[in-house]
Amino acid sequence: MVFDFNNATPIYMQIVEKLKIAIISGELKSGERLPSVRELALASQVNPNTMQKALGDLEELGLIFTERTNGKFVTNDTSLIDYFKQKYAEDLTLTYLKNMQNIGYLANDIAEQLKKFGGNK
Repeated sequence: MVFDFNNATPIYMQIVEKLKIAIISGELKSGERLPSVRELALASQVNPNTMQKALGDLEELGLIFTERTNGKFVTNDTSLIDYFKQKYAEDLTLTYLKNMQNIGYLANDIAEQLKKFGGNK
């Protein structure tokens, strides 16, 4: 997993988003054990406290859980994963629609753009 951080958003929030996408996309499988906080921190080149904060947020969302002495795991609750996947898709869609409307596209124009780029499959 590659982490590419920007300065616009706090790093821990970017980590939360990256791991959330990895979970909802299936890159990290339901029930899969996550690397340790230190391993993740090293891989992403961040302070372990930053990684711990991000993992804490994911745990609060229910997307990961901790088994005492065994580590952290991706949730087995596939309906929760599906919920976050649907929510993420809705957010992306609304952002896309807003941006298209901001440059003057109407609903029919937007639909044509989607068809043009494979949205009719």
